[in-house]
Amino acid sequence: MSKRAKESKVQGEGDREADRRYRKRTAEFLENNDVEKAAVRAAPRSRAEAEDMAAAEAAGRKRAKGEDPALRRRTARR
Repeated sequence: MSKRAKESKVQGEGDREADRRYRKRTAEFLENNDVEKAAVRAAPRSRAEAEDMAAAEAAGRKRAKGEDPALRRRTARR
């Protein structure tokens, strides 16, 4: 293994440190914020804004490979 590879902290998709930081920040956000109020504030304020949001979502979905099949299994169990 090269010296540069040994010094690198980048771990790729399995980056455990990045996962820990993400989970910590997410938990802190949920503890310190009212998620329901944030959702209401994020709702579109006009028909035009709703259409823009729908177009942005469609553009994002167009690039996605598809829905995770495990997601459907989890929701079906509830």
